[in-house]
Amino acid sequence: MDDGSRYDLIVLGSGAAGLTAALTARLAGLSCLVLEHAETIGGTSARSSGTVWIPANHHLEARGVHNDRTAAETYLASLVGDRGEAAMWRAFLDAAPKMLYDLESRSGLAFRPFMAAPDYRQDHPGAASGGRALEPPPFDGRLLGANFALLEPPLPELMLFGGMMVTRAEAAELLRADRAPRAAWLGLRLIARYLSDRLRHHRGTRLVLGNALVAHLFFRCRDTGVEVLTAARPDDLVIQDGRVGGVRFTHAGIERMAHARRGVVMAGGGFPANRQWCEEQLPKPAPDHSVAAPGCDGSTIALALAAGGTLGPSGLDNAFWFPGSVMIRPDGSTALWPHIVLDRPKPGLIAVDRTGRRFVNEAVSYHEFVRAMYATGAVPAWLICDRAFIRRHGLGLIRPRSPKLAHYVRNGYLKEADSIAGLAARIGIPADALAATIERWNNFAASGKDPDFGKGESIYDRAGGDPDVRPNPCVGPITVPPFHAVEIAPMPLGTSRGLRADVNARVLDRDGKPIPGLYVCGNDMQSAFGGEYPGAGAQLGQGMTFGWIAANHAAGERN
Repeated sequence: MDDGSRYDLIVLGSGAAGLTAALTARLAGLSCLVLEHAETIGGTSARSSGTVWIPANHHLEARGVHNDRTAAETYLASLVGDRGEAAMWRAFLDAAPKMLYDLESRSGLAFRPFMAAPDYRQDHPGAASGGRALEPPPFDGRLLGANFALLEPPLPELMLFGGMMVTRAEAAELLRADRAPRAAWLGLRLIARYLSDRLRHHRGTRLVLGNALVAHLFFRCRDTGVEVLTAARPDDLVIQDGRVGGVRFTHAGIERMAHARRGVVMAGGGFPANRQWCEEQLPKPAPDHSVAAPGCDGSTIALALAAGGTLGPSGLDNAFWFPGSVMIRPDGSTALWPHIVLDRPKPGLIAVDRTGRRFVNEAVSYHEFVRAMYATGAVPAWLICDRAFIRRHGLGLIRPRSPKLAHYVRNGYLKEADSIAGLAARIGIPADALAATIERWNNFAASGKDPDFGKGESIYDRAGGDPDVRPNPCVGPITVPPFHAVEIAPMPLGTSRGLRADVNARVLDRDGKPIPGLYVCGNDMQSAFGGEYPGAGAQLGQGMTFGWIAANHAAGERN
């Protein structure tokens, strides 16, 4: 690419939001350049579940669910309240189903409704029992050819055998491989494909979750003629006659410029990897770790601010959260585990603070769980269970039915003791308090009711529980020694404070007026939900929707 190349639209960032903007622009007939300052494509989106939250989507309509738009509006009005601009979440509700239908009908992308994924806040009117969250089907990474090597990989601990991806449903099925022929056959097929892949590739090419979503978007972008550069660091925006008209960037050690006739889209993924900004913007104590891609450092937000953009108002906590645990690998590197749904909602586990007392319904969404940690001063906290729990459900980085736990005990990840008092001593909390908490919990388990925090009472809680445990799939005893604990701390999976924008995804200046030629989507944009987390895939759904809006507005095809 020669210095001074001209495009219709330039996108800064290659997550799902940025790639959606690029693909939509190309489908509208615009030439498009994507600049990714990391060496890989996909950012945090590639590490995610790949789920998108799209109320009133056509898959729901096909299943006979009508009037979901009205219910979703009731839900967001109650959940968001005055913490976010109603015009923004209404714009999302209007455009999201259109975005989904457009991508599926014109680009070959596919999604399937997750009917067993209830909205996170069942305490608000209009919350759905399922179907608003959709997941991508597996994608064959071999279709990317040499570009497969450019795809951001998942977290290593989320793959089997060091490189094989499986969905959550497949993982659950594989645990039955020793007693269910269907599960055994699934395992054989997946392993055979994986072994074949490893003869030619650095990891498995059967992609699922966020890797599948990003890979399919990337594939379609390249297939339709979008130019993509990795390791291309944007240095500043070019402003001509009051309009953003290009980008100066550095690639392969050479300073370059690319002009944009229609505008530039900021899609850099927010600032969870920027330690200074996290210290300034997030609650105290600020998180030490994040599973977000390291390139999500706020640099694209900074470029937009320098061009006259403004941040939205500070919210309750300015981030989207999950509780995470940390383990040091044998090579000295750090492994992080997001405690999302695989252990916290299950029966036979509780979370306690430094006083040895419970502080939350352990089955609430990961976002609300961390909010409870901050609200009660439970930073850090501990997940407590017994050996029977780990054998059946696993715990963090420890998979179910792991034959040996000594490795996790030796490296300090797992605390273990033959008695509750011994476990309390290992983790430095009062033994009497922990014993009383567990005794009280075991009494609850006998009746299947949690009168303290209501674990297992909502359909969201129960969706993450153990269906074989009754009457409450989320409540079970802690009685089988040895007893175990894993320390958890808040970790941002993304940030919710970002550039203020209008309903057309245009960045606003200090006077509230759109800056010509400057767009934003994804976590670079102020959360349309005011920092609330309505359901699985809410970040990706919002990001892709406003990426679609930005590209169509730039093309003059908003409607």
